[in-house]
Amino acid sequence: MEMYEFYTGKLFNAYEYFGCHLSPTGGAVLRVFAPGASRISVIGDFQWQEQELSRIYNGQFWEINIPNAKEGDRYKIRVYTGDGNFIDHCDPYGFGMELRPQSCSIIRDLKSYRWNDEKWLHKRNDHKKRALNIYEMHLGSWKRKQDGSFYSYSEIADDLISYLKDGGYNYVEFMPLGEHPVDNSWGYQQTGFYSPTSRYGTPDQLKELVDKLHQNGIGCILDFVPVHFALDDYALAKFDGTFLYEYPNTDVGNSEWGSHNFMHSRGEVKTYLQSCAYYWINEFHFDGLRMDAISNMIYWQGNQNRGVNNNAVEFIKYMNNGLKEKFPGIILAAEDSTSFQKVCSPVSEGGLGFDYKWDMGWMNDTIKYFNSEPCERPKLYHKLTFSMMYFYSEKFILPLSHDEVVHGKGTMLNKMYGSEQERFRQLRAFYLYMYAHPGKKLNFMGNEIAQKSEWSEERQIDLDILGDGNHKSYNEYMKALCALYNSHSALWEADFDEDGFCWIDCHEEERCIYSFMRSGEKEKLVFVFNFSDKDQEGYKLPLKEKAALEKLFDTDSTGTAVEYDREENAILSIPAYSGCCFTIK
Repeated sequence: MEMYEFYTGKLFNAYEYFGCHLSPTGGAVLRVFAPGASRISVIGDFQWQEQELSRIYNGQFWEINIPNAKEGDRYKIRVYTGDGNFIDHCDPYGFGMELRPQSCSIIRDLKSYRWNDEKWLHKRNDHKKRALNIYEMHLGSWKRKQDGSFYSYSEIADDLISYLKDGGYNYVEFMPLGEHPVDNSWGYQQTGFYSPTSRYGTPDQLKELVDKLHQNGIGCILDFVPVHFALDDYALAKFDGTFLYEYPNTDVGNSEWGSHNFMHSRGEVKTYLQSCAYYWINEFHFDGLRMDAISNMIYWQGNQNRGVNNNAVEFIKYMNNGLKEKFPGIILAAEDSTSFQKVCSPVSEGGLGFDYKWDMGWMNDTIKYFNSEPCERPKLYHKLTFSMMYFYSEKFILPLSHDEVVHGKGTMLNKMYGSEQERFRQLRAFYLYMYAHPGKKLNFMGNEIAQKSEWSEERQIDLDILGDGNHKSYNEYMKALCALYNSHSALWEADFDEDGFCWIDCHEEERCIYSFMRSGEKEKLVFVFNFSDKDQEGYKLPLKEKAALEKLFDTDSTGTAVEYDREENAILSIPAYSGCCFTIK
């Protein structure tokens, strides 16, 4: 390992040196970074009596050979501080951990799995000019066994692949899979950054899941948490008795989520995090990372008034640039609600180096509009036009994520206004508007079946409601909509090209009618929406030139709701809460 690169935050593969590695000749080698420790020992299944590690190099590193250690053995690192006290920690670079509430690290063989996804890895890319339809999911609550227990990574693979392919999703985004002690943190407060959570099985089983997804043409994005970590004293908190990974000042050291913030100004911490990002992509073949809470890295505590955290910003740039150089086809996406510039520009052009940014403004404005009474919508009309005023400033993903259907926010169905039948009609129109709007797509599990109850990590999504006619037909509608999106290049080929979108009419405030065109090299599509609660008669499309339109898709379940006069470019009737798509012949 290059010591200078480690200390200056330039290293991407520190995990190949640190952690507990099996030796080709038997046993294992454990290495630990703990400059503030007075001494360190290890205990484990190989021997529950202490075995002391030796100081090496400059005295800040510790090492031991464990002759009788083997794959699957549990172990803990006993760290003594200057006052003679000790705490038993899990390994910061450990590749496996016990199921909560136990907290031992587990020795894992990183090289035991044999991959079969070479073709996929060779062709993967960032999908800037391709369809990108992401299904976001929490692995433990998508589907549960009859007794309520979790499926393993490998057990769930076939059902998940079948469901994604049937639904028309070409990428899946997993909420964080690093080990975490509390289920309701959803993985965002981690204790094992290099340890796939044992809730769902072993690292090799996770590799099997990713491998099978790739073999079926489905990409995998992992939710990655580079901002903060769990408070538990057996993990990273004051690991060697000092503030090694976190800030010593609680004003910036404690996050709004009741966790510790990483100290991104420290080179060893940068190395730890970017090596972790590299680890998930290199060892588990993830096709990209969605990075959580980037706003809290750009600005101190996520507060613009406190100023830019320049050390964290420079770290993001270096990490993203390095990951893209090493894995050119991966996708790096930022959850960022700020107006910070060039989030999705290359580092070479002064940007942060992300491929995409979540469009939180689009999400909030659109939901607010559809949640409002129809009589209020003329005043809110331009909530739906505002997104295109800033859209080309970044490269956006349109997210309807887990955060929008939990903690009293209501489900997507219940965000719509009106009676149940009105809500279903509006939800269809809402999603056609989403898939017609420029930007890549992300939809959280349960949204595709119009789930009635809010998402909870404690139970599986309500798949049984597909026995209800409304939910079944809605689910079939979503499949048809995803098929429309995937099969028409005008909907994704020029997402970030200003020639790919133009308003036809965005000044029908009183009637709440919107129309726009999406263009690609081979086709043009026209979309017309009526988001009022009244049927609209005699609407004439203000096309610049006469065109023959043929209806391609309709939000009405019969597919016959919108009446169109081809000679006059006139929509004779647009039902309330509806939308339709035409192709230009």
